[in-house]
Amino acid sequence: MTRYRSVALLIGLLFGAVQAAAQNGAPVKIVGIGATSCARFKTEIAANADAEKNYLAWMQGYMSGIMVGRPAGVDEGIDLAPYTFPLVAQAEFIREFCAKQPNSAFADGVEQLYVRLKSLNGT
Repeated sequence: MTRYRSVALLIGLLFGAVQAAAQNGAPVKIVGIGATSCARFKTEIAANADAEKNYLAWMQGYMSGIMVGRPAGVDEGIDLAPYTFPLVAQAEFIREFCAKQPNSAFADGVEQLYVRLKSLNGT
């Protein structure tokens, strides 16, 4: 699990840099596993259950990066793994999002999950 946390942290830090570039007017493009379509995500996790761990690590890193890229006082203190909505439930949220919207990017589902987590934290 430490490896996945390290990957998630690295992705989060990279995303923070991307967010900073976006705030300066530079175009932002999601690359790597997050740019994968939901249809491909569903195919990959059906063929290899361990593949979902990579997606979930990216998911946590991406959401951490969103938080890091926000201005001071915005989205602070959001719990990305609250006991009321644990990672298992978050994985199900993403699977359901992708089942309903196979042409969307995996990152789009993660952004919807982030909005849901914000609402649970009262922000």
